Amino acid sequence: MRRVALVTGGASGIGLGIARQLVSDGHPVAVLDRNAPGVKAAAEELASGGAEVLGVDCDVTDRDAVYAAVGRVRADLGPVTILVTSAGIEAFDPLLEISASRWDEIIAVNLTGTFTCVQAVVPDMLEAKWGRIITISSQSAQSGAPNMAHYSASKGGVIALTKALAVDLARQGITVNTIAPSLVDTPMARAAEAAGDFIGVDVVGPMVPLGRAGTPGDIAAAAAYLYSDSGSYITGQLLGVNGGMYI
Repeated sequence: MRRVALVTGGASGIGLGIARQLVSDGHPVAVLDRNAPGVKAAAEELASGGAEVLGVDCDVTDRDAVYAAVGRVRADLGPVTILVTSAGIEAFDPLLEISASRWDEIIAVNLTGTFTCVQAVVPDMLEAKWGRIITISSQSAQSGAPNMAHYSASKGGVIALTKALAVDLARQGITVNTIAPSLVDTPMARAAEAAGDFIGVDVVGPMVPLGRAGTPGDIAAAAAYLYSDSGSYITGQLLGVNGGMYI
């Protein structure tokens, strides 16, 4: 069945991996990201096989821009009934060096941005009496991580938000779940490695019980089940896609 999906942070990494899976499953996909060249490249790649794809340059911290982007998706592809909120930023700062502005930035993107996108698309799901919302949180929200108090807090908020939304929306045929990855080999992880913020994907990967870092495809496979009809009785849950880390 044709269902319009919107993926934030879809220009690269986990978001792009999930967008690829959605296209493979036959769904029209809108890719939102504040990286305009990345959005263009992702949309061109996804549409190369004939899929219905829309790329929109959008910063999830700009509420008006989010609502305008969702309006454009409705006009071009149709009402949105699958939402994946993958837009996010990492941060590595010692506790006493986290400024108020840095804290606000992380919360604005990772938590408030998630909330804004949900608010913008939920009316479509209520009208359809069917919807799938998948948020992307993080294993660091469960275990903590060094120099990531702001990031871990923001992703912990995403977990709590997901559970609250699941309760609010369950009777309307809308499921809300979160995927909490651990180490995933993405451009963002490689950038943190290059900056010296952690020891590296290729170093940490073999320490994972399954012996490797995750891939965007691993996260996409989990998302595919949650947005499918087979996942209709799963809501309010945290799915750790982590290779066995911290279980």
